[in-house]
Amino acid sequence: MSIKKRAKIVEKFNDPTGGDFIFMLSSKAGGCGLNLIGANRLVMFDPDWNPANDDQAMARVWRDGQKKQCFIYRLLATGSIEEKIFQRQAHKKALSSCVVDCEEVQRHFSV
Repeated sequence: MSIKKRAKIVEKFNDPTGGDFIFMLSSKAGGCGLNLIGANRLVMFDPDWNPANDDQAMARVWRDGQKKQCFIYRLLATGSIEEKIFQRQAHKKALSSCVVDCEEVQRHFSV
């Protein structure tokens, strides 16, 4: 899809008077500069091994200065690979904050 065509679709979705109420795409398909501020819900089906990619996907929906409330849902099944990826994300973020912000690493999950 061309950049111009994608920009038109995003603009139509973000228009408050428009009739579009769902915008479905892969978290990897977004790329830089995609703002979906017309949304107030994000459902994440496919967590990424890199937590920064999921953070970027969440940031596409919520931006500073936005007036409406946004909700983010992560769908995970117990014992699935998605659960393992989410656990690794939490641990990576804790390690990152320990190294960058000199915070103590916390345990996020129990046996």
